[in-house]
Amino acid sequence: MTDSAFWDALPDSYRVVLCDIWGVVHDGVSVYPGVAQRLRAWREQGRFVLLISNAPRPSADVARHLDRLGLARDCWDAIMTGGEAGIEVLVGLGEPVGFLGTKDDRSVLERRSVRIADGDDFMDLACTGLDEQRSKVEQYAEELREWAGRGVRFHCLNPDRIVLRGVSVEACAGALADLYEELGGTVEWYGKPHRAIYDHALRMAGDPPLQAVLAIGDGLVTDILGAARLGVDAVFVRGGIHAGEGFPADFADTHGLGDWRPIASVEGLA
Repeated sequence: MTDSAFWDALPDSYRVVLCDIWGVVHDGVSVYPGVAQRLRAWREQGRFVLLISNAPRPSADVARHLDRLGLARDCWDAIMTGGEAGIEVLVGLGEPVGFLGTKDDRSVLERRSVRIADGDDFMDLACTGLDEQRSKVEQYAEELREWAGRGVRFHCLNPDRIVLRGVSVEACAGALADLYEELGGTVEWYGKPHRAIYDHALRMAGDPPLQAVLAIGDGLVTDILGAARLGVDAVFVRGGIHAGEGFPADFADTHGLGDWRPIASVEGLA
């Protein structure tokens, strides 16, 4: 069965579609061909299309990015990001936090009332990703080792390890968080595959029964693992960060999922 035939025959029982964004809807530069038509068709069928992203920024910022890429707002009903969940926690701390990421991301957090420490007097740190000067994870090792040594809690607002921007591979906050844990540091994770982002998303969709939910994503340890742990059906998009690889035969065994597997593996949404 072709990808198009599979999507055309998607059962009506799936009333809520949790669709990943980067790697499924776009590649960071352009919206994939046929995606807008597919998303719009689902909405016309009465399905609730919720775009769910590990972006460390608020949902409104992601919506504006989609606007710039040319994806019309009638293609989706709502957006939920890992950044939303993380920002809520950071604001609730009531103390200034350290920051690791770009200047733009810092400005976004500050606009959402996250207090950023001016110096090194902090015990919590918000990480949205790599900064503008250093593009390799190993360049952060000394800094991360110092923070881990004094017990700083590392809040990872984007669990993705890598992302494709066009044809280039870029490291994300999740890669820094992995290194921080290797160095003995404590990490608080926000976004997929962790439960909080799904709880937020499903509330936005009216708390549907899990059997009415379909998750779509290209990230094995984020989108697909998150769907499996949540207990919903999933479609693996092999055309994203895994570059056309098939679904791993040992995925369920590796993650203790019994006989769970996605209902389909496709190249994309078209």
